[in-house]
Amino acid sequence: MTTKKSVTIYWAIIGLLLLTIAGLVLKFVVLGRTGTAADGRVTILLEPSERAVVLNEMRQFLAGIQGMLEAAERGDAAAIAKIARPLGMAAAHNVPAGLAAKLPLEFKTLGHSVHGDFDRIAMDAEAMNDARLSLRQLGETMKKCVACHATYQIAAMPVAVR
Repeated sequence: MTTKKSVTIYWAIIGLLLLTIAGLVLKFVVLGRTGTAADGRVTILLEPSERAVVLNEMRQFLAGIQGMLEAAERGDAAAIAKIARPLGMAAAHNVPAGLAAKLPLEFKTLGHSVHGDFDRIAMDAEAMNDARLSLRQLGETMKKCVACHATYQIAAMPVAVR
């Protein structure tokens, strides 16, 4: 085989490998494992145990928000910080990599943003001791929660998909 043909074959193989990698990145990093719900929302298809992880995290957010609201009503910025801190980015690192690969990029981006918001709320509550500021920040974060729930539905994968 001539050198020119060998180079052409190598470039073709490299091109195919790059396309394969791009397809895998698109599937596992950007798109996730999704479908469409009857109400038009994006359905994120997960194993039942993975679904439980995501829903548990949402329940932790909700319980934290409830506690932060009570603390804000008392004007207790220190309590707000204490409640918000564990909901920050430290909690985001607890998501298993296999689960994260099944989540669409926009969902992951929104989730990381919410975790970052809780970190910011905790830091500002400690630094400024202003429960009203924390309450305003929490209101902004809640808009992301509402947007996420309006856009996504978490469902267990049908048996045929598994």
